[in-house]
Amino acid sequence: MQKRDYYDVLQVGRGAEAATIKKAYRRLARQLHPDVNPGDPDAETKFKELGEAYSVLSDDNKRALYDQYGHAGLEGSAGGGFSDGFGFGGMDDIFDVFFGGGRRGRRPAGPRRGSDLRYDLHISFHDAAFGTEADLKLPSLVDCDKCGGTGSRSGAARSACVQCGGAGQVRQQRQSLFGTVINTATCPRCGGAGTIISDPCNTCMGSGRQKAEKNVRITIPAGVETGQKLRLSNEGERGEPGAPPGDLYVYIIVAEHEFFQRDGQDVFCEVPVSFVQAALGDEIKVPTLYGYETLRIPAGTQPGTIFRLREKGFPHLRGRHKGDQHVRIKIEVPNKLNSKQKKALEEFAKVSGSDLKQPQVGFFDRIKDLFQEQIIKNKD
Repeated sequence: MQKRDYYDVLQVGRGAEAATIKKAYRRLARQLHPDVNPGDPDAETKFKELGEAYSVLSDDNKRALYDQYGHAGLEGSAGGGFSDGFGFGGMDDIFDVFFGGGRRGRRPAGPRRGSDLRYDLHISFHDAAFGTEADLKLPSLVDCDKCGGTGSRSGAARSACVQCGGAGQVRQQRQSLFGTVINTATCPRCGGAGTIISDPCNTCMGSGRQKAEKNVRITIPAGVETGQKLRLSNEGERGEPGAPPGDLYVYIIVAEHEFFQRDGQDVFCEVPVSFVQAALGDEIKVPTLYGYETLRIPAGTQPGTIFRLREKGFPHLRGRHKGDQHVRIKIEVPNKLNSKQKKALEEFAKVSGSDLKQPQVGFFDRIKDLFQEQIIKNKD
């Protein structure tokens, strides 16, 4: 059974921060826990799938491998399993999910990280097999030319917000039937940054960023295929002053080839040979990704026979081996024959005991028997 995308399992975007992933996990764990769904036979499977997704996306190293290579990037590592013996994200998360006890964090005060960017990159079949480099032009947010990214006209440093005291959040207190309730909310003055600019830049309005086009050079590894993603850390949009930029996610789209078809690391092709070559045997030159290879066609080769050329397919992303090339033989029947060719075939037919004016009797006998059996069954 094919594994689902971990981001889909947790219902979060690919640029989701760690806090967002953790929050989504806690919410779904409450919904999918087997004890909450006693009548659902798939509850345990769904709950384990959720735990597996969280164990990968909550770990920076495993997440980086998954973002770049998908599930294949976690093969042979602990990335495909759970983070502990419970199949959850750790004991702290278990308490958070079921007891809500005091371990819940809040968004840290300070400037916000830049947004992630997505780029769909179309590459050729050949570049997917051998790897390549590409220069990407991306619309993005960069440092403001006017203020140099400080957000201030004079270049003065940011000062602590007087409303929240630099915390980025304000406390709100109210009375209820259960007593005093204290809530925290994002500071409306600084927007959660905790600092403010006294003289904002007129060009970027104090954000320190402006729209522009940036160039990014990316290396495409050999063996990639459509749907795989490459992650470039810190190549996304610039963050707020003092915050890191986001990441860039490059989605690979490989063009179809006019001769080869791909299935994983293997490639397939169809090569035509003449009736004479198939009957008598021959050696032919077959195109591969790595040049021409000699293929021996044994005498009596039948239409549709498949031969394998080892290590002539796509390289594995995380290994030294390559896939194979599978060559399917197609027998070409000439549509125009001269008198000598016709005579030679007629002589061959006579020697073989074939009647050119009638199809093989054995074939019609089998068809006749088949229809008679069907008529008898219908009568019964």
